[in-house]
Amino acid sequence: MTDPVGLISASNGAYDPRRAARNPEAQDPSAPSFKEALLANLNEANRLQQEATRAVEDLQTGQRQDVENVLLATTKADNAFKMLQALRNRMMEAYDEIKQMRT
Repeated sequence: MTDPVGLISASNGAYDPRRAARNPEAQDPSAPSFKEALLANLNEANRLQQEATRAVEDLQTGQRQDVENVLLATTKADNAFKMLQALRNRMMEAYDEIKQMRT
């Protein structure tokens, strides 16, 4: 098993970000970057929202009769949006903490 962030190989068992930054081979090169993962999740949430909108429009125009699948699509889109919103809130909290640190 690889140790992508250097938690296992740390001498005292504690994570040292300076050591992980100096040891780039400890990171998994096949792992997506944070930016790539975030963009992929944004695109997925957007796709789910578009599907939910299309399903609701089809139900309203009579092209679709399965209310259960429309509700499922809207619930998936809502959950994806809530997850992205929670991620944004956590990132803003972390940013605020970093701003308050003294140098």
